[in-house]
Amino acid sequence: MKESKYFMGIDLGTQSVRVVIADISGNVLNSDEQAYETLYPQAGWAEQRPSDWWQCLNAAMANVLKNTSMGLRYSICAVSVCATSPTILPVDENCEALTNAIMWMDNRATEETAAVNATRHHVLEYCGGEDSVEWTIPKMLWIKNHQPEIYQRAYKIIEQEDYINYRLCKKFTGALCQAACKAHYVGCEGGWSEDFFNQVGLSDYRDKMVLDVTRVGEVLGTIDREFAEKYDLNPEMLVVQGGIDAHIGMLGLGVDRAGKMAMIMGTSFVQLCLSEQKLHLDGLWGPYDEPVVEKAWLLEGGQSSAGSIVKWYMREFGIAEMDNPYAYMNEQVEKIAPGAEGLIALDFFQGNRTPYKDPNAKGMIYGLTLSHTKAHIYRALLEAVAFGTKNIIDSFEKNGSTVDTIVGCGGVTKDKVWMQIISDVTGKPIIVTEDAGASALGCAIVAAVGAKVYSNFEEATRGMVKEAYVVEPRPEITAVYSKIFEKYVALYQAVKSVMD
Repeated sequence: MKESKYFMGIDLGTQSVRVVIADISGNVLNSDEQAYETLYPQAGWAEQRPSDWWQCLNAAMANVLKNTSMGLRYSICAVSVCATSPTILPVDENCEALTNAIMWMDNRATEETAAVNATRHHVLEYCGGEDSVEWTIPKMLWIKNHQPEIYQRAYKIIEQEDYINYRLCKKFTGALCQAACKAHYVGCEGGWSEDFFNQVGLSDYRDKMVLDVTRVGEVLGTIDREFAEKYDLNPEMLVVQGGIDAHIGMLGLGVDRAGKMAMIMGTSFVQLCLSEQKLHLDGLWGPYDEPVVEKAWLLEGGQSSAGSIVKWYMREFGIAEMDNPYAYMNEQVEKIAPGAEGLIALDFFQGNRTPYKDPNAKGMIYGLTLSHTKAHIYRALLEAVAFGTKNIIDSFEKNGSTVDTIVGCGGVTKDKVWMQIISDVTGKPIIVTEDAGASALGCAIVAAVGAKVYSNFEEATRGMVKEAYVVEPRPEITAVYSKIFEKYVALYQAVKSVMD
């Protein structure tokens, strides 16, 4: 019966992996999360050990299943994975990593990015006109230029999700979501562009990339027999193609049409909108050709630093060691009026993704006087991230995509003070769904569609996503912030040349 079927979602985020089991109504029955380490070997670099992903996934799997009955285990009919992207690694024929993975936030490939953008190739029209330093092709070029021996030894250079999928079903598979959004696969242009790769210096791309890509929701195979035996799982469990964590999180938020903007609010922020029309974008990423939902273009904005700035503040100002540090700081922040008494911060601690696409951008706190306290600085940082979000929403709307409502998920949704600031700055209501871990739930939704329990994503999101509460903007505060926002934009323009 339909009611007896369950689905597993595996979400590999920046800081941890989360495993969930959900039913057909989207109720998460069991879940576990295991953290892994990020390495910062040089300024602007960020790496992780792939073995840590697999070790932590197995630990989370064991914890989830130890409280799961045998009957339920054998009723899990499908599993799907989402992951950070582009987080890439060179592997051998057995999918063993040859180096640490270069993470999505890594900014080392600046010269390679400039070289890609200098081609002005027409495929760049499908990513807002230029590559980001974070994307797949610049990173591949960096490996080729700076680690030639690793590049030559590599059987393939793959994504984090590909690495996990291989271990689940022993197949090298590529995800259309990652290919379209981060590696210039354009379906309406015939897929991969030989001419583009020749121009950027990757004429051997066919040897180094997994070129056969599958859509979100397509079945890749059945679960590896040894893995199923290890955890006493249904040996017929399907492995279903997922995608980028934020993009699958969009489904977990119930965003499957234009007008709503999904915002994944964690270490970084990602903003995603769907469009029925191909739009020519300025300052954003896309329009991506049907990477998640068929017959829907995807538009993307992003902030490299968001929750990570708060963690930096807590650590460097000695707040992290306190009991309930976030509650303590929010109590202080609520005593300070919007605008932090003249302080304006720039949230570009790891460069700017959009709308400036400036890897050289830096964080900044402007307007300090002897009357300001650490609470003023904290409020200014929260407001800076909110201004960054408004900047992206403004870009969406200038490019022809209307944003009526934000649907949010991620750790930041637990901070109601910050959520109110974001709503006030943007002037948009923010819907928060019941399951704040939308990416893992999104994976369960994808698994349900792959198993044909639901016929499509629209039907699945209607059945599995539930709204928890709404944060409404306060018009009088929005009016105050609109003037401060103008100064935020002017401040970046004034110091941009110094940052370069």
